[in-house]
Amino acid sequence: MTNITITDSALLKQLADTDGPITFRDPSGNVVLMIDGRFGVPPAGSAPPFSKEELERQSRNREGRPLADILSDLREKHGS
Repeated sequence: MTNITITDSALLKQLADTDGPITFRDPSGNVVLMIDGRFGVPPAGSAPPFSKEELERQSRNREGRPLADILSDLREKHGS
């Protein structure tokens, strides 16, 4: 992933005030990037695939390997 730091306060305000799709263009008008602009917000009309009860039930389910064991295996395989 590439990180880009924006220092232009006017641009930061535009981005903060936008709640819809954003199209970034270069000075010639060519599209550089298009993003939805609503970070962490599901599309209108969408619903979770699980009911609230199902999510609560799954959060109580403690089957599987402990996280510490998984992390240990990953460290062995890929290093620290």
